[in-house]
Amino acid sequence: MTDKTYNVLFLCNANSARSLMAEAIIDRESMGRFKGFSAGAHPSGAPHPETLALLERLNYDTGFARSKSWDEFGTADAPEMDFVFTVCDQAAAEECPVWPGQPMSAHWGVADPVKALDGGNAAEVAVAFNDTYRMLRNRISIFVNLPIDALDTLSLQKQLDEIGQNTNLSEAE
Repeated sequence: MTDKTYNVLFLCNANSARSLMAEAIIDRESMGRFKGFSAGAHPSGAPHPETLALLERLNYDTGFARSKSWDEFGTADAPEMDFVFTVCDQAAAEECPVWPGQPMSAHWGVADPVKALDGGNAAEVAVAFNDTYRMLRNRISIFVNLPIDALDTLSLQKQLDEIGQNTNLSEAE
């Protein structure tokens, strides 16, 4: 077992909701074993207010939250990532920068809760953001509990891909 802290980058298109939630979740769930980062292909310029409200209701410190370009993490002086996960289909379809250190990657697509704002009432918006949070938290909980140091590269990649393909994660898992 190693004392290494793994760096994890979550990518989304706007970096205003899903990727910011994932960044917060991994920092809490991993108890220091992982350090989360987030970025977007086309950052919105600010975290979505519903994202901040949800995280604050769940007692997260939102001081970290800012919408930023993934270009920040493709430079020579950026933290070297061990893992890169896309959490939206749009970001997964973008041509990503080359990440220093050749991190392992997977697609963990989650529905965009911001879309619920288009015609959704307050309850529907809350459900969309809560569902997104729950799905990300469940996937990240599985990920941070993998025996990473004991898995070979192919086995680890298979596990990462399977986490992203499971859309039926319930709160009990």
